[in-house]
Amino acid sequence: MGSGTGARRQLFAALDLGTNNCRMLVARRAGRGFRVIDAFSRATRLGEGVAESGRLTEDAMDRTVEALKQCAAKLERRGVLLARHVATEACRRAVNCREFVARVTEETGIALEIITPEEEARLALAGCAPLLDRRVDHAVVFDIGGGSTELMWVRVGGGAAGDAVIEAMASVPVGVVSLAEQQGERLESVDGFEAVVARVAASFAAFDRACGASLAVAAGSAQMLGTSGTVTTLAAVHLGLPRYDRAAVDGLTVGFSSLRRVTRTLVGLDYGDRALHPCIGDDRVELVLAGCAILEAICRTWPVGRLRVADRGVREGILFGLMEDDETVRA
Repeated sequence: MGSGTGARRQLFAALDLGTNNCRMLVARRAGRGFRVIDAFSRATRLGEGVAESGRLTEDAMDRTVEALKQCAAKLERRGVLLARHVATEACRRAVNCREFVARVTEETGIALEIITPEEEARLALAGCAPLLDRRVDHAVVFDIGGGSTELMWVRVGGGAAGDAVIEAMASVPVGVVSLAEQQGERLESVDGFEAVVARVAASFAAFDRACGASLAVAAGSAQMLGTSGTVTTLAAVHLGLPRYDRAAVDGLTVGFSSLRRVTRTLVGLDYGDRALHPCIGDDRVELVLAGCAILEAICRTWPVGRLRVADRGVREGILFGLMEDDETVRA
């Protein structure tokens, strides 16, 4: 198998272009995992307005292309040969996504792959599955995105993380960007927030009926794992961190009661005070209440009682896949 110096020094890159953020990791194989040697994250708001117009705006595309140019420069500087660049809900939904993808290729050299919700869920699970408790039979796993929320009902095997299998999944067209654009003013009041939570929870009902997750939750045989900017942000606020710290957040278990206290506090603050929080800031202040509402709806639908937080997901899943494919080729 490929265990020589060249194989060990090979660099891999994963780029995830979402509705709100453009994120990239560059990594090198390290033991059974990898070591990140470079990273990029930028809030580009690519999906701004897509929920209403069905189109990517010129400003959003301009912001995103500039971010992708920086990613391309990093890839070239690092000499990365094995990479995968995926785009999700905003590009899936926009009628002008083909023109945007062509522009990105022409101006940056990056070939974007628009993946299905099923592939997005699979990658997210692959990235965060090592955090699942192997002693619990099933898990509700979710990824709150900008334009959609991916829900998974996962059977957890007794061995390696790769034994986790998606038994059911749904991509619900409710994300932090789309919900903030449509319900932003209502989220600012306690009554309005409650009404939005109830509406979002209703959108999860069909998935729950299909997979029977709530029955397993009631029987005490389910866990919950969440991966998204919403989950990691609320975990950081819960911890009272002076600035975001991935090492403190990734893998943290938080009780639902603690999450609700954070949510009630944030709903009670005005816009300016929320923006001043060091773990929210200007990048997330317009979206944090929408994320709180989606997370609260998930917690009410499946009252597991506690949540495992994952600051990992699609990008890590891509990296694992690239390394596995490379190992197969070298075998």
